[in-house]
Amino acid sequence: MEYRAKTHQSGGRDRAIAEPSLNDEDEFRVDIERIRFSPYFSRLSSVTQVIPQAGSGTLVHNRLTHSLKVSAVARSIAIRLRNADESTRRLVDHLGGCDPVVVQAAAAAHDLGHPPFGHLGELELDRVARGTLNLPDGFEGNAQTFRILTALDSCDATARGMNLTRAVRAAVLKYPWTRNEWRALAPLAPEMLPRGVGTDPAAGALKYSAYDIDAHEMADVLSVFPNIGQHQQTLESSVMDIADDIAYAVHDLDDFYRAGVLQYTTVSAELRAWLENTASLGQLKQADIDARRPGHALEQTWRRALAKDPWIADAQAFRESVERVGHDLVDGLLAVPYDGGLEADRAVTAFTRRWIERLQTSVTVERTPTVRSGHVRLGDEAWHDVIVLKFVHSRFVLERPDLAVYQRGQTRIIRSLAEGFHGWLNDPDDAGRAPRRLLDSVEATTQEYRNLRELSPELFRQAGPDEVQRLGQSRAIVDYIASFTDAQAVSLNALLTGTADNLWEAGRGL
Repeated sequence: MEYRAKTHQSGGRDRAIAEPSLNDEDEFRVDIERIRFSPYFSRLSSVTQVIPQAGSGTLVHNRLTHSLKVSAVARSIAIRLRNADESTRRLVDHLGGCDPVVVQAAAAAHDLGHPPFGHLGELELDRVARGTLNLPDGFEGNAQTFRILTALDSCDATARGMNLTRAVRAAVLKYPWTRNEWRALAPLAPEMLPRGVGTDPAAGALKYSAYDIDAHEMADVLSVFPNIGQHQQTLESSVMDIADDIAYAVHDLDDFYRAGVLQYTTVSAELRAWLENTASLGQLKQADIDARRPGHALEQTWRRALAKDPWIADAQAFRESVERVGHDLVDGLLAVPYDGGLEADRAVTAFTRRWIERLQTSVTVERTPTVRSGHVRLGDEAWHDVIVLKFVHSRFVLERPDLAVYQRGQTRIIRSLAEGFHGWLNDPDDAGRAPRRLLDSVEATTQEYRNLRELSPELFRQAGPDEVQRLGQSRAIVDYIASFTDAQAVSLNALLTGTADNLWEAGRGL
C-alpha cells in the first residue's frame, strides 16, 4: 500500500487564539493571505533589496519582488519533497511535515522585518539600538519579522499579532534562538556553531529570530515539533531558508547584469586568476592575502568556507563550481553586454531558469544534520555553487565604492531618526505631540516588558525601577523606524531635522 505523508501531527495548525469559524483544511491558506494583505508586506515594494531602485529603472528587485520569488522557489522545493520516494516522505512526516502553503507563507513573510535601506540599514539600526537606545539584544531583521507576525500587526481575532498557526510562525525562525542566550555558553570552534551565530558567541549571536521580549512565544511554537533538535530549523523553515539563498544567489544577478554593474573583465579576471594559481594562492600566509589582487578575494572565500564548514567544503568541488560559474555566468551571460533587447532578456531568463532548476532539484533531507546545516539542505555540488555565486554578488556589487558612499549617507538617516525620536519622547514639554502610532507602541511594548519581567525575572535582577519603561520606549522606537519604507525614512528625517520643503506631504501617514 502506498504511503501517504501526513503534516503537522501535533499542534502545527493551532493558533494563539482559537478561531472556530475557520475550516481546518484552510488554516494555512488563511495565514498566507493574512501575510499578503498586511501593510508590512505591501511596504516591501519600497524597501531596497541590494541596490537602490532610483536611477536603475523598474527592473531592479525590491524586497517585495524578492519575497515573491523566494515564495515560488520554496513552494517548488516543498512539492518535490511531497513527491519524493517513500522513505523521504516518511522522514519528512517524522520531522513534522513540509506543507507547500506553509513554506509559501514563511517565504512571503521572511523579509517583513527588514528596515529601510537594505542590509546596511539593518546593521546601523542594530548599532543604534544597542548604543543610543541601550537595548541589550539590539535589532535583527529576522527577529523583527517574528515580532511583526506575533505582536506588531493585527487581525480580527486579536489587536496584537496576526494569530497565525504555530507551523507558519515556526517556519520563519531561520535562527531559532535569541541573541543573549549564547552569551552564557562556553566558547566553541566555528565549525561547532550554528550558521549565523558568529565567531564570538560571548558577544551574543549575530543572527537570531526572536528578541528576549518574544522568546517565550518562540519556545511555544517550536514545542509542537518534538523531533526537531535544539537550535535546528523546522523543515519548512529550512526550505524557506534554502529558497532565500537560491533567489539571493541567482535572481539578484539579473539586476546587476541589466544595470551594468557586473562587468565581464573584472569578474573573469578574478575567477581565472584563482583557477590558474590555486596552488600558489593556497601557500600564501593569511597576512599576505590582498583582496585588491585578482584571485586573492576568492581564495579568502574558500578559506572561510573550509574553516567554518569542513563537514562539506571540498577543494575539488569548489574548483568545479568556480569553473561552472565561470563558464555559464562569465563566459556565457556577461560576455555579451546587456542592451535591453529581446535577445538579451531571453539570455537572462535562460540563465536564471537553468540555475534555479539546478539548485532546487539538488535538495536532500537528513535525519541527523550537522549543527551547521538543517534537516533540508542543498546537495554538495549545489552548496559550493551558491558559495561562488554569492561571492560574485558580494565582491563585485556590495563592495563597490560608489554603492558604499550612497549607503553611508543612508545610515546617517537611520541614526538621525533614532536620536530624534529618543530625544522627543524624553522631552517633558513636548513628548505628547510625538506621532500617535509611536506613542501607542510605547504603551503596548512597555506592557510586554512588564509581562517579560514576570515570566523571566532573572533578566531584570540588575535593573533599576525605570528599566521596564525605558526598554519599552526604546523597543517601540526601533519598531517604528523599522516599519518605514526608504522614502518614508528620508521624508521623516527631513521633518525632524528641519530640512523638509513640504510639511504636509513629507509627514503624511507617519
